[in-house]
Amino acid sequence: MPAELSASQPATQPAIVVTNSYRLGMVLLGYVPLLHVGTVIGLLVLSQLAGGSSWLAVAAVGVLYLLPPLAVRVIGQSAGSTQPISHELGSRGFLAWWYATQWQVVFNRLPILEEVLRLVPSLYSAWLRLWGAKIGRLVYWSPGVRVTDRPYLHIGDRVVFGIDAKLYPHFLAKLSSGSTKLILAPITVGSDALVGGCTLLPAGVVVDACEQTPGGRPFAPFTEFRNGSHRRTQRFRKEFE
Repeated sequence: MPAELSASQPATQPAIVVTNSYRLGMVLLGYVPLLHVGTVIGLLVLSQLAGGSSWLAVAAVGVLYLLPPLAVRVIGQSAGSTQPISHELGSRGFLAWWYATQWQVVFNRLPILEEVLRLVPSLYSAWLRLWGAKIGRLVYWSPGVRVTDRPYLHIGDRVVFGIDAKLYPHFLAKLSSGSTKLILAPITVGSDALVGGCTLLPAGVVVDACEQTPGGRPFAPFTEFRNGSHRRTQRFRKEFE
């Protein structure tokens, strides 16, 4: 009976189809966050063993906040943030994005690390610029703002982000051909705009200057918010073909 049931059911395609060696590479890159945190803790421990060495403590902070954006810039991830791009699963481009993502995992899992930066005006914006993001002057980041793919932000001057706003410049798209692509596209917010609290801005969203988005609303990818309303653009339709 089990054999008959199995034969009557159509075979299903795995959501992620990559070679075992490729998957192993992804698993090995998954150790980057652990090595990152381990190095920081190791430097702090050495600082205490050395009688509270301030140089080692400063080095620990540098490794925590400065090493990740520099490591991402080495492979040129920040250089591709001006235009939307796509990568097939199993490609070198996808693996490069995965590498960049691992250097951001610590901050995604421990948001308090970014909240500390936001306590100092303009410091968080300056840190995002190290990743390759384009951030204007006098941008205000409310508590709870979450950002992934930090190089893919284009933010104008005097922009305000409401509490718990989320900026996610990537998603995985299932194409009509059956393949899956990673879509990466910058999130653009014009000068003097206000992004309402609990708003979700995914890849390719554009908020025009001086606009105010309603709070608590998720936007669809590649949506433009203008004159108080949003519409889906066709500008990046080719990314889904």
